[in-house]
Amino acid sequence: MTDTLIAAWLDGDIVALDKLEVHRRGLRHPAVSVFVMDGRRTLIQRRALTKYHTPGLWANSCCTHPHWGEDPQVCATRRLDEELGIAGLTLTPAGEVEYRADVGGGLIEHEVVQIFTARAPAALPVLPNPDEVAETRWVDLYDLAAETRRHPGRFTPWLRIYLANHMERIFAPHLADMHLSVR
Repeated sequence: MTDTLIAAWLDGDIVALDKLEVHRRGLRHPAVSVFVMDGRRTLIQRRALTKYHTPGLWANSCCTHPHWGEDPQVCATRRLDEELGIAGLTLTPAGEVEYRADVGGGLIEHEVVQIFTARAPAALPVLPNPDEVAETRWVDLYDLAAETRRHPGRFTPWLRIYLANHMERIFAPHLADMHLSVR
């Protein structure tokens, strides 16, 4: 199903393995996630129905696994372009999150995620790749957090985890801006 080698920890060593094998075995592995922000809003994507796990679920702007030996920030920049046709944004590191979640079909994500945020310019052009993304939408961050609690089955496990357990840390600079702009 996949032929992409990614890094994974196996018996204390980091090795290159096929991405699907890593998920079948639930091995701990590096990942990246990006949140594109426009003030109070974040861009989310609904994963294409052809994705091998969590098809049709809403996720953050972009999430993926670095190729073997690929720098996480380079990977995040590459995938923003490949998934959403977005180029030229400045990515800001927003910390690291580790989680383990069943993503269905006998697959487990056990990720050590480098998270990035990026401020979007007004009228950011978004050109989703239909092989990756079914649709996109902008949503207020607090509304999104509430929606993930009300309808968890519509969202990927990692997005729910980020918003439930790590929101303040990931979005600290953006939340400070939001508090200033809220009346």
